Amino acid sequence: MAASSKNVEEIRNRVILSEFGVKNVHTTDFPGNYPNFDDSWDMAKFKKNFQIDLMHLDESQMEFDMMGVDAAITNAFRRILLAEVPTMAIEKVFIYNNTSIVQDEVLAHRLGLIPIKADPRLFEYRNSGDEATENEGSEIDTIQLQLKISCSRNPASSKDSSDPRELYLNHMVYSKDIHWVPIGNQADVFANCSIGPVHSDILIAQLRPGQELDIIMHCIKGIGKDHAKFSPVATASYRLLPEITLLEPVEGEKAERLQRCFFRGVIDLEDSNGRNAFLPEAVVGDADPSTETSETSCRSFVLVEQLLTRTNGTLIDEIGPGVALFSVGYDLLFKAVWRWNNSIYTVLHPKSIMKTFIELK
Repeated sequence: MAASSKNVEEIRNRVILSEFGVKNVHTTDFPGNYPNFDDSWDMAKFKKNFQIDLMHLDESQMEFDMMGVDAAITNAFRRILLAEVPTMAIEKVFIYNNTSIVQDEVLAHRLGLIPIKADPRLFEYRNSGDEATENEGSEIDTIQLQLKISCSRNPASSKDSSDPRELYLNHMVYSKDIHWVPIGNQADVFANCSIGPVHSDILIAQLRPGQELDIIMHCIKGIGKDHAKFSPVATASYRLLPEITLLEPVEGEKAERLQRCFFRGVIDLEDSNGRNAFLPEAVVGDADPSTETSETSCRSFVLVEQLLTRTNGTLIDEIGPGVALFSVGYDLLFKAVWRWNNSIYTVLHPKSIMKTFIELK
């Protein structure tokens, strides 16, 4: 490497947003690349350094930090979540009656994309060898759902009303109208489980008096690699955890403006260490980046866009002559500012600390 020993550690461990681009984005810690560094693979060392911290978890979203791994490994986790985690989804649609304006093929496609709440670990993959078995299914590999609904006029509606919600009954077909029909002993095995659509407000079709739907659906176990409907997540993304370093003192009005460009807690104001007791100095907030906070640490390093105006596709904070904030999109999750009066601060991203976002269906 042509880099001096002073910069080797920065090249190895930091991705830097500079004035004209992003530096150190490639992985370089492989054996023999740096003198006096042992980068050979060691399982014990990996186990010691690798760490996962769960930051947020609810029914629809999960956020966790991965430390001690390269971005390529984190991206592999993301791809596994998208394509190789099994779920249950509607595969076979048997339409016995469909007098709505929605074609059978379109209706079957819409039904197939409705996420189903069921634990795939309790089911087996269906054997695709026998066509008769595929159409019937069994209690160990199939969930049977039924949608049977018809629209009629509401006898209690006002004669002067023109609102379909008052004139008709069951004119909007939602996923809540899909009901589970147990096969074999499933009623006993899954007595404590609530099998059905994850969301109850997914619109399937609109009906008018005299129109009806009579449909049987079979759900099977599959993975997103075979079809997107089996993917358990709607969004899975990651970014590097930011680390902000001020390159020179920022005092007075500039410090206050710099603080307003970030969420609360990212930049703090302190006394200027005796240089001028009347001017506050900007410092990087001391909140622990690994703590679960939404607006009080460097985890939330994003620009407050209310301070920015758009000029030729570039966001610029109009502070004064020669003072401007430039921003670029980074992994579609935050914007990084890297210049203020000839770069008074820079943003570094530890290569080994990845922040992962997962939005469940």
